Amino acid sequence: MEQSETMDSTQEEHVLSAADATLTTSRALLGIIARSVSSALEEVTLPQFRVLVILAGSGAMRIGALAARMKAVPSTFSRTIDRMVAEGWVERAASVENRREVIIDVTSKGWRLVHGATELRRREIADVLATMSKKDRNAVASALSKFSVAAGEPADDDLLGLGL
Repeated sequence: MEQSETMDSTQEEHVLSAADATLTTSRALLGIIARSVSSALEEVTLPQFRVLVILAGSGAMRIGALAARMKAVPSTFSRTIDRMVAEGWVERAASVENRREVIIDVTSKGWRLVHGATELRRREIADVLATMSKKDRNAVASALSKFSVAAGEPADDDLLGLGL
């Protein structure tokens, strides 16, 4: 809603009611997300998993750009990457354009971890949707798509590429 628009009390009540329903739904989705990543988090830390998700979706990145995206301190982040390289989750290489730049990329092992979590999440969401009528499934899909656009979220294909 644009700031120039004002809501009367009925509209505000409706918006707050919708916000409450969305909060309830977000808790259900968070439960699904937590279950989908639980086995992955037995292998890597949550920040390491996020690194894998970013690289799986965006491709190889300069270590500085990756640290910035993670909002991490570069020196601390470099140690995280060292551990991930040692464990085979990512690989480090010198940039072809600038040999002083370090490029980080996800390995097939790291990609499998992200893909596995994504597939678990997709299956659990599909199981929930399968309990609904076709009309309700379509309404949920439409409403969630509209919510994502209103919230400024990336397109579905972009999110799937990120493992989300």
